Amino acid sequence: MRELINVFGTEPAEVRERTVGEPARRSRRLVFASGGEIILHDDAVVAVVFRLTSTLTAARGLDLSKWIAGVGNDATLDDLAKAVGARPRFAGLKRPYFEIDGGYLQPTFTDEGWKKAGNLVGVTVVADRPGLACRPEDDDCRICGDLLVRASEPGGGVDVDGTIVALGTALTSGLLKEDPNWVRLDDLRMLHAAGLMERVESQITCTTCTRIICFTLFRDRPPTFGYHVFNDARQRPLEAIPPVEQWGDDVRITAAREAMRYVDHGEGAWFLVEQKGAFYLQARYIVTSMVDDSALIRLDDTEAAAYRGGGHEYLSELAARIHDNGPHRETSPYRERDLFRGVDREKYREAVTRAIVNHTWLARQRRPG
Repeated sequence: MRELINVFGTEPAEVRERTVGEPARRSRRLVFASGGEIILHDDAVVAVVFRLTSTLTAARGLDLSKWIAGVGNDATLDDLAKAVGARPRFAGLKRPYFEIDGGYLQPTFTDEGWKKAGNLVGVTVVADRPGLACRPEDDDCRICGDLLVRASEPGGGVDVDGTIVALGTALTSGLLKEDPNWVRLDDLRMLHAAGLMERVESQITCTTCTRIICFTLFRDRPPTFGYHVFNDARQRPLEAIPPVEQWGDDVRITAAREAMRYVDHGEGAWFLVEQKGAFYLQARYIVTSMVDDSALIRLDDTEAAAYRGGGHEYLSELAARIHDNGPHRETSPYRERDLFRGVDREKYREAVTRAIVNHTWLARQRRPG
């Protein structure tokens, strides 16, 4: 590290320090006028950044050819691959990286992509495999980096009410996106106060850095607030959410009665939900051998009558017809009826997801114990 500091410019021109998450860890970023940066978590180096333009002076940054033989600051992804002798891997569609000497090299390009010379912005070297850990540079995300409100009383910890307000404001502004597979942020306090669950968790994704915030209230220990990648977040445990009548206030109970509710499902094939007397069938279908999707069909009068007469078996037959006539095809009789293709598709997807949250395969896998 001392050698790096000497090469980057002897002393950092700026030191940024912040406390991240709860339980808290200290994040420090040493920024050098040359374009180099060193990021530490609790005094351990987790990333070294080589910027081709200094963030402090807007002048030319580091000369990449002094660090990677055979390439310059105008390198494309192919140029980097040839220079390091490795094929790029990807942690997401726009995040290529190379595995080198037990570490990982991540090039960053402009939005114009990595095929054109001159689009390279910088290179980051990290110890943890990209995609399996949050990017250290995202500690300073301008959108989600300061949403945790800390308690002012001795001992610190999380100011739960203040944090809920901060997260809610960002959600309303469209800066964050709530995962409907988990507890709604608006329900977090009421569910926790009811004492019906060991842990109550909301998961919220930052639309800028894509980290997932896991905000968790426990029955018998202090709350936690952490940043996670997708794979880690989806494997966290969550109990079945109790019926709203057991924990909600009158307003929340009324809203639940007007929302979609789970009725039945066929394992791996379909879900039936109901809202105000109307039935909706979410049916899975295959697009290709590698891709599947689902359609949401509101049962017409004939189908609703057939369901009342044939029940579960009829729904399985209907779901099979939808599968065989994939709504992705222009000629499918279900294409125009698929509410997941309409202008309100996002609203319908969220409503159905919340209705079936306790009954999906993923929900059963994440049950504690």
